[in-house]
Amino acid sequence: MPQRKYQRAWRHEPLRPDLDFSAPADHVDFAHGSERRFARLLDFYGIEWEYEPRSFPIEFDDRGAPTGYFTPDFYLPDEDIFIEITTMNQNLVTKKNRKIRLLREHHPDVRCKIFYQRDYRHLLVKYGIEPEAGETMEPPSRLPGPPRVVNLGDVEAAG
Repeated sequence: MPQRKYQRAWRHEPLRPDLDFSAPADHVDFAHGSERRFARLLDFYGIEWEYEPRSFPIEFDDRGAPTGYFTPDFYLPDEDIFIEITTMNQNLVTKKNRKIRLLREHHPDVRCKIFYQRDYRHLLVKYGIEPEAGETMEPPSRLPGPPRVVNLGDVEAAG
């Protein structure tokens, strides 16, 4: 057997305890597993995010004092947008839609996108992320794909 002309130095180096291979999502106590999976997707693509960083007053008493708040699940600072994930039953979807409507009414400068169950499932299918144990996952109505681009050609102004 011929002798090797090189050695893989990394095989002989001890593991470095100062290296942390965890992702930001591994250090947050999420309210729901769907939020953790969404955060891991953001981590994988290097998208900076914050979990529930701010609550917005959306309901007020007769004197104008806040009585109800809405706290979106995520904030993406590079995009300056809040994300709300909803994968629960229809009653919760209705409540979240109402909160988003009130957020837009009282804070029109705040951008917030709601991800419905179908949007969330499309992401899981597209990126091959498995659902948690006990979570049913129906296939989406269509598989997500690249955006459809239509070339309209040069448009001349009617003159």
